[in-house]
Amino acid sequence: MADLVLFLHNLWLWCNSSEVLLPLVNNRFFLILLVIVLLHLKYKTYDDMWTCALVNIPGTVLHEFMHFLVGLVLNAQPSNFYLFPKKSSDGKYVMGSVGFRNITFYNALPSAMAPLFLLVVGFYLNRYWLPHMELTRLNYVCYVLLQTIIIENAMPSSADFRIAFKYPFGIVFYVFLLLGFLSTLL
Repeated sequence: MADLVLFLHNLWLWCNSSEVLLPLVNNRFFLILLVIVLLHLKYKTYDDMWTCALVNIPGTVLHEFMHFLVGLVLNAQPSNFYLFPKKSSDGKYVMGSVGFRNITFYNALPSAMAPLFLLVVGFYLNRYWLPHMELTRLNYVCYVLLQTIIIENAMPSSADFRIAFKYPFGIVFYVFLLLGFLSTLL
């Protein structure tokens, strides 16, 4: 029995060694494979609304918090902050939502597209956190899971796009702001 325990301990150490983990971390194929497996497992939970909600809560919190934060800063007056699923008028479930009482031309686009800022968070985690993280299987899987949650929930929903493009003048306003910013860089 002691030999089996020693063997399993040595196997565990070998699996967590840099000679095994570095080729996995440095190979984009394994990273993509792990992301697809994680997403597949996540979509398997969609059969049950409450399991789906539980699995989606971390991403829903991030997504809706970005709407809330940007809406608060730009005076969109966030209201109706929901993180749990509720049935919409068309019979589908909405995982979370933030309502706004003061959507105008200047805050509609940034408030609705706010989850895209999560891509910046994911980029900085990758650039500044990953290189300093102790390389173990558990840490790597947790890192990939965290990045998958961040990136997947950075994508605006169809409702977000409807709000973002509600004010054409606001879109023109932000295009000119972007062009002005880019012209200062040249």
